[in-house]
Parts: sequence; C-alpha cells; structure tokens
Amino acid sequence: MTTDTPHTLPDGRPIPLMTGPELPMLESWLEFHRATLALKCAGLDDAQARVASVEPSSLTLLGLVQHLAEVERNWFQRVIGGLELPPVFDGDASGYVLDPARTLDEAPFTGTEVSLRWVFIHMIEEYARHNGHADLLRERIDGVTGA
Repeated sequence: MTTDTPHTLPDGRPIPLMTGPELPMLESWLEFHRATLALKCAGLDDAQARVASVEPSSLTLLGLVQHLAEVERNWFQRVIGGLELPPVFDGDASGYVLDPARTLDEAPFTGTEVSLRWVFIHMIEEYARHNGHADLLRERIDGVTGA
C-alpha cells in the first residue's frame, strides 16, 4: 500500500494486503474477516445476539462468535501449537458450538498433517462462509445490511 492509501475501510475494518509476503497477506485477510464478524455484532444487546435465524435452525450471532472462537482455538492452539486445551464454550446455549475433539477424529484429518498455510486458508474460508450467515442474522435482528 502507498502512504496515501487508507489502511481501514470507512466502517473501521482493516483493508487486507493485496501484495507482499504470503504470511502477512493471510494474516490480513483473517483479520479482515474477524473484523467483519465483529461489525455484524456491533451495537447489539445480549438478547439480540441470541436471536435465532429461522426454524428449525438455532443459529445465532453469539453462536457464530463462539463457534469461530473454538475453531480458531482448535486449529491454531491445539493443532499447530500442540497444546492440550479444553473447549472454552460447552453446552448448547449458542446454537452452534464446535466439538474440537470430534473435528480431529473425523476424516479427512485423522493422521493427516496440515500446514500453517492450510490452517490460515481454512480459517479465512470458515469466516467468509459464516459472515454470510451473520449478514442474514443481523438483517433479521434489526434490518441492518451491508459489509
């Protein structure tokens, strides 16, 4: 980026790098998607964050945040970092919580090594997919669209 190019969008989200070394580019895209989810949740109270999408789904914005926190914890801390960590969120209050232990036991990951590059790409894809869900949830809650 040049010095006269803003580093954030008008809504405050960071602009992902378009050129440069691979790791900073991947980090910037993941940060962009994290900020997009945060924007979708901004200004909501607890009750609004718990509004479910449509029956029979119990998907909520709170559930998406919890799910993505668990997915990041699983891939970056458990898989890449080799740490033995329990899930942060237990129970079913969110409507969508990952069981990290189950993820690693199911194909195609059983006995398969993954690279840090793969984890970043997977996390970017995971956020992008769920940010689409967040768009619809936020519109249902208060009509806010965009971003």
